[in-house]
Amino acid sequence: PEQAQALAQFEAHAGPFLLYGATGSGKTEVYLRAVQALLARAPQAQALVMVPEINLTPQLEARFVARFGADAVVSLHSGMTHPQRLKAWLAAHAGAARIVLGTRMAVFASMPALGLIVVDEEHDPSYKQQEGARYSARDLAVYRGKLEGAKVLLGSATPSLESWQACEKGRYQRLAMPSRIGAGRLPAVRLVDMNLQPKKAVFSVQLLDAIRQRLARGEQSLVFLNRRGYAPVLACTACDWKSECLHCSAYRVFHKIDRTLRCHHCGFTERVPRACPSCGNVDIAPLGRGTERLEEHLAELLADARNAQGQPVRIARMDADSTRLKGALESQLAQVHAGEVDVLVGTQMITKGHDFRRITLVAAINADSALFSSDFRAPERLFGLLMQAAGRAGRDGAVAADSAAASEMWIQTFHPRHPLFEALKAHDYPAFAARELQEREAAAMPPFSFQALVRAEARTQEVAQAFLNAASAAAQQTLALQPGLDAVLPHIQLYGAVPMTVQRVANVERAQILVESGSRAALQRFLAAWQDTLRQLRAEPAHKGLIRWAIDVDPLTI
Repeated sequence: PEQAQALAQFEAHAGPFLLYGATGSGKTEVYLRAVQALLARAPQAQALVMVPEINLTPQLEARFVARFGADAVVSLHSGMTHPQRLKAWLAAHAGAARIVLGTRMAVFASMPALGLIVVDEEHDPSYKQQEGARYSARDLAVYRGKLEGAKVLLGSATPSLESWQACEKGRYQRLAMPSRIGAGRLPAVRLVDMNLQPKKAVFSVQLLDAIRQRLARGEQSLVFLNRRGYAPVLACTACDWKSECLHCSAYRVFHKIDRTLRCHHCGFTERVPRACPSCGNVDIAPLGRGTERLEEHLAELLADARNAQGQPVRIARMDADSTRLKGALESQLAQVHAGEVDVLVGTQMITKGHDFRRITLVAAINADSALFSSDFRAPERLFGLLMQAAGRAGRDGAVAADSAAASEMWIQTFHPRHPLFEALKAHDYPAFAARELQEREAAAMPPFSFQALVRAEARTQEVAQAFLNAASAAAQQTLALQPGLDAVLPHIQLYGAVPMTVQRVANVERAQILVESGSRAALQRFLAAWQDTLRQLRAEPAHKGLIRWAIDVDPLTI
């Protein structure tokens, strides 16, 4: 009934629409029916369906091909070869492909008869292009829909606060589907207070017991930690040496599987040294944990356990490293679906969109890192990630009904009374969103203000910051003299130049200036006028050839 009501509202109004549906509420079926209705209504019409990540495309493609036939559907994403992409693009351009499925790049696909744009998991940061031409595919989808008269449907179980507020203001129409389909129930959220566990314990006793119970019943468990590799840092126990990257202001991650130290920013890779490069001490040890080490540790803890068939526990790891080879992701997912895996360990790539039918327990190992982050969007991302992760459990009503216990989401935390976890226990996204929006409004943060970052890259931090500070000073002096802009400047807040969070990547120093305004129109007028100043400054002999700069409007990371 909820799906039918959402579709009826969608057909009756112009939109844009935000489909707020719980994980497992059947959002994909609503997308399929909306596309079906469009194609039945207009013989030439085309639909664009966007997903945040490549690894979700094959699964969705199979559903659309099963419903509409292979000839009607093409995919567009960066994992395809150039000839494959060209063939798909031409099929869309000629109107032969009625449905285009793709990641953020698909928003630019040439579709002459575009009638519907669906953006699944609209809250996902992957829709924002961070390098080169910086754009938000979600916002572009809404704008393109307006330009071409196409309906736009944004879908999420944890919408972005920008979209949620757009519904509150009446700019978007909200379609709600709060219930799960069939007998599938939302998992019970259990918080484990790690203050009461033995020091340095990675898995609490209670969580291990819960995993063992699932094993005995022939059910699957999912454990996620948002850090790949074996350990974040390799360190010397005798001196202060740590595995820093030579080219970036970041540490190289230790990957045990191929005995390498790998930088996740620039890709610089070296073999693990036999002894400390600084003092020669042979006792160098990993600090912290990645998914690789977590998988190894879990295998040790469950060495004596057996699954329902009496076999040793089968643990699989799924992250960017284990799925690097072509076809690896598909084969791993097939193993999970076929029940050949008892415990799945991975990063956030396993928490989104996948329809794992036999998973009844999901565990988050280190959920506290985002609670006290300097990034004001960190709590929103954490809540979304945990809700998405919880959504992988209890999707099959038959499995949930057969179980002695219902599906569960376990969160290990040192702050069990944090309001974020309270909202999560109740699966109450509206309460979380209301509290977050209240805090954002009090602090005049987006979506109640608008931001832009001007980033500069140079060989030294001093040159990058000097360029930005000179541009800031020039803006306030010269733009004030331009007609019409003198009224805009009082609405603009320019902050000083600072290094970026990771200030050096591949031997390039990076700095940034934050620009803030309560009015988007004022911000856009200021940025348009300021670009001439930035170009002139870069052309000066002091900066020529030394600086690269870019403007990022509505930045996701500051």
